[in-house]
Amino acid sequence: MDHFLYQKGVLHAEDVPIPEIAAEVGTPFYVYSTATLTRHYTLFDEALSGLDHLVCYAMKANSNQAVLALMARLGAGVDVVSGGEYRRAIAAGFPGERIVFSGVGKTVEEMETALEGGVRQFNVESEPELRRLSDVASRLGKTAPITVRVNPDVDARTHEKISTGKSENKFGIPISRAREVYAEAAGLPGLEVVGIDVHIGSQLTELEPFELAYAKVADLTRALRAEGHGIRRLDLGGGLGIPYERSNAAPPLPTEYGEVIKRTVGDLGCEIEIEPGRLIAGNAGILVSEVIYVKSGEGRDFLILDAAMNDLIRPAMYGAWHDIVPVNEATPGAELQPFDIVGPVCETGDTFTRNRPMPELAAGDLVAFRSAGAYGAVMASEYNTRPMIPEVLVNQHQFAVIRARPTFDEIINRDTIPHWLEDPA
Repeated sequence: MDHFLYQKGVLHAEDVPIPEIAAEVGTPFYVYSTATLTRHYTLFDEALSGLDHLVCYAMKANSNQAVLALMARLGAGVDVVSGGEYRRAIAAGFPGERIVFSGVGKTVEEMETALEGGVRQFNVESEPELRRLSDVASRLGKTAPITVRVNPDVDARTHEKISTGKSENKFGIPISRAREVYAEAAGLPGLEVVGIDVHIGSQLTELEPFELAYAKVADLTRALRAEGHGIRRLDLGGGLGIPYERSNAAPPLPTEYGEVIKRTVGDLGCEIEIEPGRLIAGNAGILVSEVIYVKSGEGRDFLILDAAMNDLIRPAMYGAWHDIVPVNEATPGAELQPFDIVGPVCETGDTFTRNRPMPELAAGDLVAFRSAGAYGAVMASEYNTRPMIPEVLVNQHQFAVIRARPTFDEIINRDTIPHWLEDPA
């Protein structure tokens, strides 16, 4: 469910008409719903009721400071994967004890920043990282709480570019070697083993891969405890998918996901962490764009929009589907016509979809890409010197720009011309 609905034939974000936002900020832009973000966080929190738990929002899905501040106020933890994301978390109001630091390539500087500023745990992904973190923590006179990310070799049955739990993926330590790695960790100075971490992929639409992975984690927990390790926390990752294509069957609900967790690891007495990002933010945002031209081609017609692959790269990168709807609701029973929907960037890959049935549209009409709140704005660029587009947050009947569109002068003036190329005049 989201809060982007038609009211009297016009698409609204909560109680704000989309054309009202477009008139003030210009197109294209992202708009997020406070009510949807809040509801989706709450669903996960309630799904784990009865267990000691922390829902850690995966910042990489949408890292706008306003979104993060909302999550912090709701009581969420946060999962970060870089020093920059760590700084964003602190700036948004997350205390160190609610910040989980993940990622396969943590640098010394990032480790130092988190140890000095406070961190809930490091999710360690390799033996070299384990040894380096031990050195850094010992040098600073700190103790780094750690989990080891284990790779359970479970097929998440998702897109190959967002699968993380198979043996060929770069993430984590093979679960078959976990016991020897934990033994090494226990003997290293500056480290405190607190738990186990696992994450098998993103946009999962079935529960069985979670069940298989979590059952392996439960077995590993018992084995590690028998060897004297104080496993008191299980970080089970995220990955539950969202319904990008409304005509398809809906993915499992957070309540059903919660039941899998309770069934597989609920009897271990561990604190449970989960790291949803996409399901919290995905359906909480849309991308709004204007039709520039309707173009007739050889055997196909095009809708050319003012949004492009640099604004929303998921279709070009993953072949991802987004429902695209007119902001002014089509008349019931209106005839549909297939269009290739494209942007203005000089790349053939700047194609959002091909042969998509759409109602009649004209230059100046607005369209909305649904389910664009996750991995949209955060993956955007200024390719072709196209300014990063605004982000807007709606709360009932009010809205605010939470990231402004830069001017062309601001973009160009970031570059510096070396003195030997300056005009001698």
